[in-house]
Amino acid sequence: MVVPILLCTERGRLGYDKSRHDFAKLIWQLASPKWNFDDATFERSAASLNNPDHVALTIHNYRWRQDLAEGEAKYDALEKRLAEAPVINVPTITMEGDANGAPHPPAEAYAKKFTGKYEHRLIAGGIGHNLPQEAPQAFAQAVIDLDHL
Repeated sequence: MVVPILLCTERGRLGYDKSRHDFAKLIWQLASPKWNFDDATFERSAASLNNPDHVALTIHNYRWRQDLAEGEAKYDALEKRLAEAPVINVPTITMEGDANGAPHPPAEAYAKKFTGKYEHRLIAGGIGHNLPQEAPQAFAQAVIDLDHL
């Protein structure tokens, strides 16, 4: 996806600042191509785009993930530990929509990192990247089921 690269440039920052509403809607459409959300649903979330810190935080996040910006130094030790990709030994359910348009690895690529009780759920029916909104029942059921995993 071109988005991270674009937002790492000054031109991308300016464009995002000018068109953040349209940009966010495009991302929703790309990440969840089969989700027919209405304008009211989008607008409830889009209100957060008006936060005066939104653009700076978003741009910094993309640049930090590309190693083009410094992170918070007090978390460097934790970042180093996370970079080692330690195993996860607590009960875990991972979920994926069958129409997820966002870049993501296949479940097989990370399944062995879970050494505790683990389950992966593929949620069918044209579900994209935004599982809590697109498949709220399946999402809530996973939270409930985690207690019994």
